[in-house]
Amino acid sequence: MKALIGRRGLVVGASSLALPALWTRSAAADWPDRPIRLVVPYTPGGSNDAIARPLAEALQGALGKPVIVENRPGAGSTLGGGFVANSPPDGYTFLLASTSFATSSTYLKTPYDALESFDPVARICLAPMLIVTKPNGFPNMRALIEAAREGAGRVQYAMAGMGAVGHFTMEAFNAAAQLKMEPVPYSGISPAQADLLAGRVDIMVTTLASISNLVSSNQIPLLAYTSSERMDYAPQIPTVKEAAGIDFAVDVWWGVLAPKGTPAPLRDTMNRAINQAIATERYTKFLAVEGAKPMPQSPAEFGRFVAADIARWRKLAQDLNIRAS
Repeated sequence: MKALIGRRGLVVGASSLALPALWTRSAAADWPDRPIRLVVPYTPGGSNDAIARPLAEALQGALGKPVIVENRPGAGSTLGGGFVANSPPDGYTFLLASTSFATSSTYLKTPYDALESFDPVARICLAPMLIVTKPNGFPNMRALIEAAREGAGRVQYAMAGMGAVGHFTMEAFNAAAQLKMEPVPYSGISPAQADLLAGRVDIMVTTLASISNLVSSNQIPLLAYTSSERMDYAPQIPTVKEAAGIDFAVDVWWGVLAPKGTPAPLRDTMNRAINQAIATERYTKFLAVEGAKPMPQSPAEFGRFVAADIARWRKLAQDLNIRAS
């Protein structure tokens, strides 16, 4: 497989972002007049952090005030989510949410209501996940499936926390392929990567944004995409359906939420700034390196999208009896 471009050297330019005139309500006429906080409910180094930092830089140029990424990991991402839900709805605290926001809300007892404690702001992008194996691990998906069918728990998969999207995706795959691979939860993607590299776990499902350094250096083999079609950055890698003949596809999303009660004009302005940021050529190229594509939506559209995604994962949890022990 050809090497992929590393993401860390790319800096997203913001000078070309022109922010529309702010709304005219006197109480918010000067927004923003101080730094804005973008909370990432995970440790640095994962996909959420990777998506958030160049976005924050672009928004800082657009809004004229610092946009600070603040990592608040813990409790399956619900610690950071709870912090934002309980923050004042004044436009100075936002949550960088992803599909794991939807899955964790169906699995964990959260300190917030995923649908009632937040107001939607903007969707950023969509990306497939990758099924990867340990060094010198399975040569292809069919070998993985054959090994898993030889005995329950024989194949272990790493994931960044119970209830996260990796957990739900692999359990959905288990169901589709009629397997019983064993989950091995970690506190974050970094320790999961370390054990995969050391061969202590067999496979992992994650996004390219989380493991691009390992992929670009050819340290771990890619087995398949979870998307419905192959991706441009590594077209030789098949989809799960192509590789294993299983009708299975999962994409992940990232977006921005605000505390409930954040004024609609403020969210509309933030939405326009985010949409302009992700439409720039430099940010689009950055997302391509991460295996993602910009997929903007209005606040209302994004709200409906999140509600539908939560309903989808909740049904899966009920059908497969996925719940916290």
